[in-house]
Amino acid sequence: MSEEKKKGLFARLREGLSKTRGNMTEKVDDMVRENRKIDDDFYEELEDILLMADCGLKATETIVDELKDRVKAGKVKDAAEAREMLKQIMVEQMNIPRPPLKWPMVMLLVGVNGVGKTTTIGKLALRFQAIGRKVMLCAGDTFRAAAAEQLSVWAERARVPIIKHAEGADPAAVVFDAIQSAKAQGVDLLIVDTAGRLHNKKNLMDELSKMRRVIDREYPEADTRCILVLDATTGQNGLMQARAFKEVAEIGGIILSKLDGTAKGGIALAIRQELEVPVWYIGVGEGIDDLQPFDAKEFVEALF
Repeated sequence: MSEEKKKGLFARLREGLSKTRGNMTEKVDDMVRENRKIDDDFYEELEDILLMADCGLKATETIVDELKDRVKAGKVKDAAEAREMLKQIMVEQMNIPRPPLKWPMVMLLVGVNGVGKTTTIGKLALRFQAIGRKVMLCAGDTFRAAAAEQLSVWAERARVPIIKHAEGADPAAVVFDAIQSAKAQGVDLLIVDTAGRLHNKKNLMDELSKMRRVIDREYPEADTRCILVLDATTGQNGLMQARAFKEVAEIGGIILSKLDGTAKGGIALAIRQELEVPVWYIGVGEGIDDLQPFDAKEFVEALF
């Protein structure tokens, strides 16, 4: 990637995280500027700041405990040095590498309605097409009215084929047809939209299991990944959704959408700590290029 493009991506990420920075990082910087003594009050205040940024209890405790250990081991007295240690710990906490992509691949995108799943699918299609991959979409959400139409709009924008059935059709049957078509056309990536009915877990579980069985049977050579799309603005509620989806499906990765609209970007830390699943991509804006591969070091740098 050219240096200029990389700078552009970082600027967008930085801009996207500006609300979180105001909420979290500036408060940490205030503590450092005051030449605070590193004592129990310092750690307590830091805990409050992290919790308010939606880092979650588990991640917050882990980070603060690790910081205490390093400060003690290094006999650190300077709050600014402790801040650098904090950054390093956060990078380490979030750094679960994404597994290498293998082709052909099937991405099953799951997530409750309203998280930006359809838009994310469109952005993924454009992203992979831009690097020369042959992409196809599958309208597996046959439950929600107009879901297939919305996906068709993105298929048109990305100029990729889409397989869809009538509303109310069996999602597994749509997936079956999409697989046959993908194999016939030599598609690299098949992206499947799914229904976001978390309130009816049993139905959702049955539906996802059935889709997965069809993929495993008809397309064993494909690398199949179940990717969960979460709306970052929902904070801890998003974490609850993630837990619930993990109960019904084997989640291989997370896409965090709408990070630009939240002051609680710490949710990325909470998810990593609770689920031990890598964040694959983050959405930091409405534009087509605003879906970026997640990089823990860049994320923390943009935060601070």
